[in-house]
Parts: sequence; C-alpha cells; structure tokens
Amino acid sequence: MLDKLLLFFCFYLPFQIALNPSAGIDLASSRIFILALFFVWLAESLRRKMLRIGGSKINFFILGFLFLSLLSVSIARNSDWSMRKLLFLFSIFPLYFVVADLVNTKEKMLKAVKCLVWGGFFVAILGIFQFAFQFVFGLDATYIFWAKYVSPLFLGANVTAAVLKNPSWLVSVSGKTLLRAIATFPDPHMLSFFLGMLVPFALGLFLKLKNKLYLVIFFTLLFADLLTFSRGGYLGLFAGAAGAFSLLWNALKNKHKIKILGVAIFLCALTLISGPISERFFSSFNLKEGSNQGRIETWKKAGEIIINHPVIGVGIGNYPLEISATADYRDPIYAHSNYLDIAAETGLVNLFLWLGFSGSLIFAFLAKSKDVLFSCAALSIIIFSAHSLVETSIYSPIILPIFLIIAGFGQLAQTDEKNI
Repeated sequence: MLDKLLLFFCFYLPFQIALNPSAGIDLASSRIFILALFFVWLAESLRRKMLRIGGSKINFFILGFLFLSLLSVSIARNSDWSMRKLLFLFSIFPLYFVVADLVNTKEKMLKAVKCLVWGGFFVAILGIFQFAFQFVFGLDATYIFWAKYVSPLFLGANVTAAVLKNPSWLVSVSGKTLLRAIATFPDPHMLSFFLGMLVPFALGLFLKLKNKLYLVIFFTLLFADLLTFSRGGYLGLFAGAAGAFSLLWNALKNKHKIKILGVAIFLCALTLISGPISERFFSSFNLKEGSNQGRIETWKKAGEIIINHPVIGVGIGNYPLEISATADYRDPIYAHSNYLDIAAETGLVNLFLWLGFSGSLIFAFLAKSKDVLFSCAALSIIIFSAHSLVETSIYSPIILPIFLIIAGFGQLAQTDEKNI
C-alpha cells in the first residue's frame, strides 16, 4: 500500500489542491500527504522492526542542515516567522526518508520516475493551453479567469491574493505583454523549476524503454518550460545540457549520441532564431535591463547581510525584516537565490551543508551512470542547482518535494548492486 501511495503522490504533486483550515491560512495538501505517509511508514517500519534511515553522507548533510536551521531560531528577530518556516521544512523533509527506504530497487525507481514524468506532462499540457488561451480569448480575460477560478483552487485564496499583489505572470517581449505559462503554480519560475527537473527523466525513459511517446513528452515538457520565459529556467536547461555533454558523452552509445545531438541542435536553433524566446534569453546578459538591475541590487543586499551575520545568519524566515522593518510575512522579499537565502538566514556553514547535500547526490548518481536513469537524476540535480543561483525555491511545496524524491533515489545509487 505504501508503495502505491508514494507513486500516487509522485503523479499528484503538481496538481495538489490547497486546503483552508482557517481564515487567512492556505495549506498545501502535499504537506498533509507527506506527514501521513511518513507516520504510516514509521509505524509499519517499527511494527516490522526494520526502521532504515541509512548512514550515508547524504543523511549527514540533511540532518545537519535541519539542525542549523533550527538553531538559527535562537537569534531570530521574529520567532513566529522562523517557526512557520521550520514547520514547513520539517513537514516536507520526512519524504526523503520514506523514498530512500521504499524505492529500494531499480524497478521501483523506474515506476516513480514514470509517475513524476506523467504528472509533469499533464501540467505542461495545461501550461501550454493556458499560454495559448490569451491569443484566443485575450490576455485580460485569460488572466482574470486564471486568477479568479484556477489559482485559488491550487494555491488557496490567500496565496493567490499575495501573488497577484506582486505579479510575475506577465512578461514584456519586443514591446508586447504576454501571459507566461504558470499552470497550477504560483509563478512561472516554480513551474520552470519543476519541468526542468523532469526534462532529463523524460529523455531517459525514451532512451531506456525505446518508447517514442516519452520523446513526445520530452519535447512537451521542454516547450512548456520555454513558455515560462524564466531566464533562470533557461540557465538550468543549458547547465543540464552542458553536464550531459561533459560528464556522460563517452558513456553513451553512438545511436544515443546522435539523438542527443539532435536535441542540442534544436535547442540552439530556438536560442539563435529571432523570436520572443531568444530575445528573453539574450536579455539575461543585458545588465542595464530593469529586472536584471533589480536582481543585482537584491544580491548585493543579501551579500551585505551575509557579511554581517556569517555564522548563523539572521534566523530562518527573517530575511525580509532585514530588508524592510515593516515587512509582512507574505511579502515576496527574498534574495532570489537559494544559496543566498540559506546563507543570509541560517549562515555560511548551513550553506556548505546544502551544497554538500546537492554535491553528494550528483556524485552518487554519476557513480552509477551506466544506468541512464541515474544519469538523468544527476542532470536533474544539476539543472535544479543552476536555476537555484537566481531563484529561491526551497520553500515551494512542490519544488522541495520533487527535489527530495530525487534525492531519495540517492540511497539506491549508493547501494551495492548485489543488494539491489
């Protein structure tokens, strides 16, 4: 039963319905699902007297990260905000231990990857249709419909209201305003994170199973990712492509090399051919562009906070108060970088633990790179890590879970083949 619940969760992740336990509070249903799954797994493990959490380096980095996050509360200016962020982390991270135990064979990993990819495929289709609707029904009508009827279902009324106060749904390209692909996500950047991490797995399933349907899914995920117009997402995709060429090229068979070269040529064509996607990509390198200047200024402020509070940060969840003393909890004030946010709120040591966590996963997967799915898992973490340079996603109830599901595969990657 637990295996099936986990597979369902992998598919359900991008479509989770928002819960509203009380006025003013929206709760992602994934948090309830994860805790329920964890406690059932824990009870079943204790009943069988087979509680396995492993003793790998990955576990060390996870537990160290959570401990220092907890410790940072002691110096937080607003402990209530810290506790809310901690409750989020401690309601999501148990997923890693469940996946690490349950996904203990390559067959189970294959099933989990399939469920993730199919869930990603359907949300990508939704994002493509949502983007296309503006050319049929008009931008304003599509925007209003999504804000009034779709987003509240998946985000909750309060989160939707907060998102709309500081909208990132629109983008100006060649002087024309477009509604970016967002689907069930609060903003296009989180959708791009999610789709980007699944792109390697879709291609991997095609290479492993020789099923052309997964090649269609691969291009669908890629196309929807491009329609988010997330420059961080583009950065992640190019980092993943570079990782594939530099780390895995020699291990691939010639027929696979030809297929991947074809995909690479397609991506380069999209980048070089004049159009909204290429214009958005090249604007990333224009330091005079408005949003780029704002991002650079944000990074400078985060850097100053880190210099002033290098050891334990300013307290988890308290970064906004360092920027504005009158900030509200839902104000979207963050460093626009997972790494800067971690360092500013919980200190440089915790940042090194997070980097150790991600790095250990990549090396563990590459050690088993003869299996294409482990190669894809390494590329997925690389894409996530590159995108994390310019966006904060660790407090997303969708992005952190998918990252931890993939991280859970790392325990299998470190298992001796004889024991699989």
